[in-house]
Amino acid sequence: MSKPKRSLIRKLNDKYRLIIYNDNTFEELAHLRLSAFNLAWVVGLLSFILIAIVLFLVAYTDIKELIPGYPDPNMRRSIVENAIRLDSLEKEIELRDRYMHDLAAVISGEAPQDAKTTGTTIDSSKLKNIKFSRSKTDSLFRKQIEEEEQFNLAATKRDSKVTKNDFARFYFFKPVNGVVTNKFNAKNHTGIDIATAENTVIKSVLDGTVILATWTIETGYLIQIQHPSNLISVYKHCAVLFKTQGAKVNAGEPIGIVGNTGELTTGPHLHLELWRDGQPINAEDYIVF
Repeated sequence: MSKPKRSLIRKLNDKYRLIIYNDNTFEELAHLRLSAFNLAWVVGLLSFILIAIVLFLVAYTDIKELIPGYPDPNMRRSIVENAIRLDSLEKEIELRDRYMHDLAAVISGEAPQDAKTTGTTIDSSKLKNIKFSRSKTDSLFRKQIEEEEQFNLAATKRDSKVTKNDFARFYFFKPVNGVVTNKFNAKNHTGIDIATAENTVIKSVLDGTVILATWTIETGYLIQIQHPSNLISVYKHCAVLFKTQGAKVNAGEPIGIVGNTGELTTGPHLHLELWRDGQPINAEDYIVF
């Protein structure tokens, strides 16, 4: 007669005894009653505890560095430094692009991007109700400025639409006091070299707008200023520049300091160039040094 089939749950609940005997005396040293269900539960609990311990050691100790492919401290430091350098490089590229855009805008006669208003449109009807009045302090200040500028040649009325015939009537400010050591030559030396003391202040020869303020390997720090009547003045080998691209300058206003920068220099001096309609002209024809 065949035995009835038992369910899986009953089989798992069957009790088993694990006995440990002394091999010599056959004395029972220990025994343990287990079922298949209890054995599976104990094995699962021990496995969970073991996994938790391994994860803790990997997460909070230096054992994780033994894992193949895990970065060591030097590699992690390099990753952070590279991320910082990448961020700085992106900012430099953004500044360069903005600089080139502003330079193109100035050359074409437009206002630089930073100079353009980016706010909302103002309702002109609201401006009609605004009333301005001069205070006593403002009137005294105006009178003081008028007295100071009464005999200032640079304070005369400026007109950006100056014709070529009016070019000879310009009053050119002397950029520095010094001695001309290298004369103008249209073929191989389109400017003049003025020897002077280092750290001497450089002044703009006329009113204008800075169209370039940069540094090159050959000429060091240089600045170019656009003046009326299609005139451009160039100042090279500067030690420091006071103005940036897009800035407005007045005649005689400091724009930099004489230096000895660039490969094409043999000592502290200012290399001055004047260009009119794309052609170099001799600065000594208009400025007395």
